[in-house]
Amino acid sequence: MSDPLIRSLDHYVVLVPGEPEQLLTAEDTLTWLAGRLKTLAPWPSDLRGCASPEEAALRLMDTACELEISPGISLQWYAVRLDPPGA
Repeated sequence: MSDPLIRSLDHYVVLVPGEPEQLLTAEDTLTWLAGRLKTLAPWPSDLRGCASPEEAALRLMDTACELEISPGISLQWYAVRLDPPGA
């Protein structure tokens, strides 16, 4: 189960090998990850029960921070806080 704090964060740093890091909103990260899943076949076994790339992306955002897209090549995303708590 994911940490409830993750759900309160609005931004993610996205890392793709060979590309500059990106800072995306949670919504844009979900869209980005769903787009990557659309080109990935087969999906990892824990995602195969998901009905859509969007559902699978949401599951990944809740449970993981990395997706191997080919042997030794992984996408990574990390929730980040832009403002200190209570600001």
